[in-house]
Amino acid sequence: MTLPQSVQPPHAPGPQGLQIELPVHLDATYSNLVVIQHTPSEFVLDFARILPNMPTARVGARIVTTPMHAKLLLRALQQNIERFEAQFGPIYVPQQGEALASQLFGS
Repeated sequence: MTLPQSVQPPHAPGPQGLQIELPVHLDATYSNLVVIQHTPSEFVLDFARILPNMPTARVGARIVTTPMHAKLLLRALQQNIERFEAQFGPIYVPQQGEALASQLFGS
């Protein structure tokens, strides 16, 4: 049985040449910290900015998405990091045992 186009499962191919509209007054938000939470049906990503010698991090954007879209985001980020490193060289990431905050912010 073939489902009509409007009720195809989420993995069905989408339309080619999707147009993305960027609102004229959309402000870019810088983030150097993300807090990730999840429920059985959603992932919540709070993108924040933390600055040296500041006691709090300010959330600039909250994204709520499905587990499937979170996994697709992970895949897309991995592909883009690989392309970036092929062009510009490896991205340094401190090892787990190192104090990340100290290395990034000097405190």
